[in-house]
Amino acid sequence: MENRNMISIVDVAKKINLTADDLELYGNYKAKIKRINKKEQGEIILVTATNPTPFGEGKTTVSIGLNDALRKLGYNSICSLREPSMGPVFGIKGGATGGGLAQVVPSEDINLHFTGDFHAITSANNLISAIIDNSIKQGNKLNLDVNAISFKRCLDMNDRALREIQISLGAKINGSPRSENFNITAASEIMAIFCLAKDMNDLRRRINKIIIGKNMNGEDVFVEDLKITGSILALLKDAINPNLVQTLEQNPVIIHGGPFANIAHGCSSIIATKTCQQVADYVIEEAGFGADLGALKFYDIKCKKNNLSPLGAVLITTLRALKYNGGATVELAKQKNQQSLKKGLPNLEVHIENLLKFNKNLVVTLNKFADDTEEEIAIVREFVEKNNIPFCINDVFAKGGKGALNLSHEILKWEKTSTNEIYSESDDLKLKIEKVCKDIYRAIDVEYSGVALEKIDAINQSYKKYPICIAKTQYSISDNKDALGKPTNHIMKIRDIVVYNGAEFITVLMGDIMTMPGLGKQPAALSIDIDENNNITGIF
Repeated sequence: MENRNMISIVDVAKKINLTADDLELYGNYKAKIKRINKKEQGEIILVTATNPTPFGEGKTTVSIGLNDALRKLGYNSICSLREPSMGPVFGIKGGATGGGLAQVVPSEDINLHFTGDFHAITSANNLISAIIDNSIKQGNKLNLDVNAISFKRCLDMNDRALREIQISLGAKINGSPRSENFNITAASEIMAIFCLAKDMNDLRRRINKIIIGKNMNGEDVFVEDLKITGSILALLKDAINPNLVQTLEQNPVIIHGGPFANIAHGCSSIIATKTCQQVADYVIEEAGFGADLGALKFYDIKCKKNNLSPLGAVLITTLRALKYNGGATVELAKQKNQQSLKKGLPNLEVHIENLLKFNKNLVVTLNKFADDTEEEIAIVREFVEKNNIPFCINDVFAKGGKGALNLSHEILKWEKTSTNEIYSESDDLKLKIEKVCKDIYRAIDVEYSGVALEKIDAINQSYKKYPICIAKTQYSISDNKDALGKPTNHIMKIRDIVVYNGAEFITVLMGDIMTMPGLGKQPAALSIDIDENNNITGIF
């Protein structure tokens, strides 16, 4: 592994007043932080973005650069990021360790196996599935209805062939044939629980509560009934500790947990955030995809469940993203195109409006590309400032922390304020869905499939207090990936509703969103290799 001017992870830990005794080392440049017991005082700064495009808006890159910038100014800051999934790494999106001079390292390790957290989560998930099928094969003492098993296997890879399969085929010795579905690991309930559990006791409690299916009497059956929670915890006992790495400027970053934001709740683990709050004054927290997904779920699920009150939010956009949302093709969005830029500004506007519903502290930052023109930047600046929102350019890709000093100064002006919510815990399920769809997604109505309608009454009776986790396309504020910009007069279509009892939220599936992504015609896997020095190439 090329050094890239990295320092020992023990020396990185010293910057947040941790010693070697607080760490479990994974070589020279990675470590897990053992449980520490300090007062949680760090202020959380949320980093989010407009709707994603093929270019990437740079949430991770800006988060890293902002952390470096605050440290340049003498503030004790740290960054809390999600772990990359190998699905996107080998698919279209690529790696998730930042870019240019704003990166976390060792990036290849982080993007691939890292410290093994994803493998542990995948193994824990699939142990449950294996025991379910073994329980059926060995006499079915739990009286499970093989046609009503809801717990799914998972794999950390984009593989559309596993979306719907038949298992236990062949001789009787292989078990009882049934239909099965795979989720990608980032969409599994074990991942969600892993990221929302406060400690090992809470992890145990949540795992016990996972609904695996129904018995022949139509009653829920739980992981607790399988009597394997101890084995699951044994697989997760090391993974639950957060991972410490460093930026190219040798500053601390914690990376832990990796739920997608389009089909899961899109935030790093609560243990990571709480750890960051114990060791730093400012915590830079990245939430996945656009503000209509990651930021919503950050406030609505992660903050609400853990009494977190973020200081404010950074909303990232790019000229290319705005042009794309204004109808420009990928190629035209890279060129000077004021017409498309102006047409795309409503997408920025809707995210500004949404974020202000949660917290009044907001800054819009334009993530600068080398070919951006001053004339077009001025158009965005004028639009944002007319809305009485601070605007600044960041150039962290080219300049690292120096490129986010202006952004840091804007954030340092913030004063503590309250955080608002879109709906109440006491609202029934339909009201929660309607409030999000109308207030955040600008829908005029909500339609439910027959499958979804059948579940609503039962969910209201037993799980009404849970927040909702919207699973929809990341490319639009609507449930239609092609409706770019700021669509109006649309109807949100609810395909299915799933209770994640261990995670303690209700997933609402919209449109054609899949919990197991597929690969494109030219996946990134075609360009990844190792060179003559055994260094990995092709991951960005």
